[in-house]
Amino acid sequence: MTLTFILTSREDTVMQYRDFGRHGFKVSALGFGTMRLPVIDGDNRKVDEDEAIKMIRYAIDHGVNYLDTAYPYHGGHSENVLGKALKDGYRERIKVATKLPVWLLKTQEDFEKYLSEQMERLKLQHIDLYLLHALDRNLWKTVEELDLLECLENAKREGRVGLTGFSFHDNLDLFKQIVDSYPWDFCQIQLNYVDDTFQAGVEGLKYAAAQGIPVVIMEPIKGGRLAENQPEEVGQILDRAAVRRTPAEWALRWVLNHSEVTVALSGMSTMQQVAENINTVLDAYPGSLTGEELSLLSEAKQAFLQRVKVGCTRCNYCVPCAQGVLIPDIFYLYNDIYVYGRGEAASRIYARFVAANKSASACVECGECEQKCPQGLKIMDLLKDAHSSLQRAS
Repeated sequence: MTLTFILTSREDTVMQYRDFGRHGFKVSALGFGTMRLPVIDGDNRKVDEDEAIKMIRYAIDHGVNYLDTAYPYHGGHSENVLGKALKDGYRERIKVATKLPVWLLKTQEDFEKYLSEQMERLKLQHIDLYLLHALDRNLWKTVEELDLLECLENAKREGRVGLTGFSFHDNLDLFKQIVDSYPWDFCQIQLNYVDDTFQAGVEGLKYAAAQGIPVVIMEPIKGGRLAENQPEEVGQILDRAAVRRTPAEWALRWVLNHSEVTVALSGMSTMQQVAENINTVLDAYPGSLTGEELSLLSEAKQAFLQRVKVGCTRCNYCVPCAQGVLIPDIFYLYNDIYVYGRGEAASRIYARFVAANKSASACVECGECEQKCPQGLKIMDLLKDAHSSLQRAS
């Protein structure tokens, strides 16, 4: 991979750029994800547009040229806000990526409906990068049944979209199957130093890159979990490094240390986060972490994992549950309490599961999930523990 350093026109900030595969352009090592924009009164649907636009334009002025959004972000408002931020000449300086909500499609005509709506929201005649959003086993079946790959090809031929890709949330075997099924222009996976074997993981990263597919990374800081409420033992491990860094900086540097990574997306909520992340990526190039630093990060990962209550990998073999219990999501929230100290947030989300009758209390102990679990988890007992902890954490 070729790395290029140039001076931007404002404040002499040096941004790191990486080749976007074979496609003839370069992208900033840091991408701006618009999933976690600042909001008003804690309401995810009420984006603080003035502040969000300032943040987006600050990032572009300091060399960030990859902007990522999706149809459902902020209740559908993220694309609108990004469209407003790209006025006044900012559109010409960046690449826009957005994602098709595959789970909402029932017919091929729905592809046209949602793509047209997204173009209107973004105020664009051409979307640079278009992804099939959050593919898993069930959504991949939808892609095949509706022949959505043909729809992508048509949209590309007509010039409405440029490069086509997919984002992914399932296991490694399915990831490889999808990669091999179509000449993708790029893909997007979750990766961080704790989740290096989760879903596609590092192996999936290397598999796609070996085929010349640029890989965009989401959740490099695990939605802020690797930066907020860090366990004391993790901090003590990383403080042994010769160079002191913030938790967010360690996480971003680990991802960008991989030569196969094209761009790391960060969903930034404050101007401070934007400035810090830009400063981090300037010299976070492949191979820049020392062997000692990588060893410390591996030790920190183990410290995180020792707090895990349930060894669920979210492979989703246990779902759909006949009673609608959201088994992997419940275990994810359960672990959040003990691994990342996010009890209040986890409990608040779980309350929605309870209201929708999709919580652990809906389990009738049929045992079908335990027969399917490749980890051999005692799911029925663990659901009871999770339910008790998630309600107590509120």
